[in-house]
Amino acid sequence: MSSKNAHYPQLFTPLDLGFIKLKNRVVMGSMHTGLEDRFWQFPKMAAYFAERAKGGVGLMITGGYSPNRTGSLYPGASTFNSRLDVHNHRKVTQAVHAEGGKICLQILHAGRYSYHPLSRTASTSKAPINPFKARAFSTRGVASTVKDFAHTAWLAQKAGYDGVEIMGSEGYLINQFLAPATNKRKDRYGGSPENRRRFAVEIVAAARKKVGPKFIIIFRQSMLDLVPNGCTREEIIDLAQEIEAAGATLINTGIGWHEARVPTIVTSVPRAAFSEATAAVKKVVSIPVIASNRINMPDVAENILASGQADMVSMARPMLADSEWVIKAADNRSDEINTCIACNQACLDHTFQLKRASCLVNPRACHETELVFKPAPKTKKIAIVGAGPAGLSCATAAAECGHEVHLFDQADKIGGQFNLAKTIPGKEEFNETLRYYGKRIELSGVKLKLQHRIEESELSRGGYDDVVIATGVSPRALNILGIDHHKVVSYIDVLKGNVTIGQRVALIGAGGIGFDVAEYLAHDHSVELPQNLASWSAEWGIDQNSTARGGLVAGKPEPSQREIFLLQRKASALGKDLGKTSGWVHRATLKNKGVEMLPGCSYDHIDDSGLHITQDGKQRVLEVDHIVICAGQEPLRELYQSEVQQGTDAGPRFHLIGGANIAAELDAKRAIREGAELAASL
Repeated sequence: MSSKNAHYPQLFTPLDLGFIKLKNRVVMGSMHTGLEDRFWQFPKMAAYFAERAKGGVGLMITGGYSPNRTGSLYPGASTFNSRLDVHNHRKVTQAVHAEGGKICLQILHAGRYSYHPLSRTASTSKAPINPFKARAFSTRGVASTVKDFAHTAWLAQKAGYDGVEIMGSEGYLINQFLAPATNKRKDRYGGSPENRRRFAVEIVAAARKKVGPKFIIIFRQSMLDLVPNGCTREEIIDLAQEIEAAGATLINTGIGWHEARVPTIVTSVPRAAFSEATAAVKKVVSIPVIASNRINMPDVAENILASGQADMVSMARPMLADSEWVIKAADNRSDEINTCIACNQACLDHTFQLKRASCLVNPRACHETELVFKPAPKTKKIAIVGAGPAGLSCATAAAECGHEVHLFDQADKIGGQFNLAKTIPGKEEFNETLRYYGKRIELSGVKLKLQHRIEESELSRGGYDDVVIATGVSPRALNILGIDHHKVVSYIDVLKGNVTIGQRVALIGAGGIGFDVAEYLAHDHSVELPQNLASWSAEWGIDQNSTARGGLVAGKPEPSQREIFLLQRKASALGKDLGKTSGWVHRATLKNKGVEMLPGCSYDHIDDSGLHITQDGKQRVLEVDHIVICAGQEPLRELYQSEVQQGTDAGPRFHLIGGANIAAELDAKRAIREGAELAASL
């Protein structure tokens, strides 16, 4: 790639580290995908990384590998402490190098985040996100762990990696030694800030001594802990300087501990929200520093580099979303990038469920050897009804396989329910997915016909080989006395702006739709979206320049614009079934807005007074201006013909995908995956 890229000159300037040159400033950050945990998955992991090396990434970092058993994330999780493992790792490094890439292995000791009873940490304690209490290391145990880190670095070198990243952030073991919140030790590794830093510095120094000078050592440093009694800015700067002196090649940015009650990577976090924290460290060290978190498009990355806030940019999930991100940026084809929308539904949520990670907008991620789009041996004529996420996924993939694809939708634009989702404050990134599919339609030759309600007769005489029904869902009618009252409206009409909602409103249904609508109604829509960094930081109590420990200050959330009641029939806590890594953010946001959440409700009737409910055996009237129905959908499949319906007459094969197939809860992850899988099979 040219070092004088006309479009993003900083991003595509090579970085010479002395003993190795990186072709651009793009780092694919570490993500635990699940492929690391089983030796028979190494060929799949090799294909996963090779595809991104081919896509032009300057430097990649694997998911975390523990240097010993006590540090593994869970029983059977990835470790790298034996020469017997070198052969398998070479499958990855050789595949990456064959595509011209560079790759580092991340060494991660989970400490008290280890999900097993053998866990060890700085001082005996239990993380709030873990049922297991970790025991404190002895002084001898600390020294032994330092040697284990260095040994794994040496093994990585033998396996052909270009370097290692030592994981010192996100609340894992090294972070637990650094912060007074978790380090109560009285020996040489506790007490003063200098002593708390000793463990991290010794690891870097030991690794450098073991691997020699011509091997990349990245230290992933927590630039902002976002937990009470975390590190101060001064302590972070002092550590960075000591890490440089110990022999690190690069310092990477980590933001927030996993137990922090401040969002750091979800879609509502503004782009490049934490680059100021990285810039503060860059000022005090001479080695390159890498910025991270919510950097998903080339212009954002270029601005960070051009402003001098960092020397490189790390993008983890964006490389799941689009393996060709770098090539597209270099060629000024940013409008073709499949942008990470930071939903976490198929990546981090899968990881915490011990499932293989993937990507909502790119189901091929981590499945490169299984979900393969090949040129079709025979061109088929395919009709796809519905241009929501499922239909868009199927149509574009099928067209790129060489089929003649006709895509119909009665709306005046593509996107289906995504057009509703993008109106929710904090979900503006969904616009990017629709921009991406619009461009793919243009490039792939899909014949798109909007504002056209296709009829069964048109499908019958169209000469189609296959008909894909991707028409989505329709709201299910609820059996509540007074449901036809003028106060009752659908969430669809609310989000489309078809109705003017009053100041007091009740929402029936507290799934993902209910939470989204509550946030929409709580927000002041006279304020320009997306929310700017200053107001977002104030809401969550973040001060990147604060001297307070952890960078936390008192939060100042904006009050709700309405009095909102969010109700569900189930007696369990509202939002319990939302995504593991983002659900708590939605719950906290509505709590901060003062939304009243009411579980275990029965809906008695609706009249001029409002919504009559019974909760815990007590009757109550919610005197509201409107009742918004956010509960229940039914598959919309009136055009679908099953094999029984088709009989024996020759005609097109019919397929169901997305909400038309299963309407239990709106699920874009499943819809896009079903569309892609069907396209690959046609």
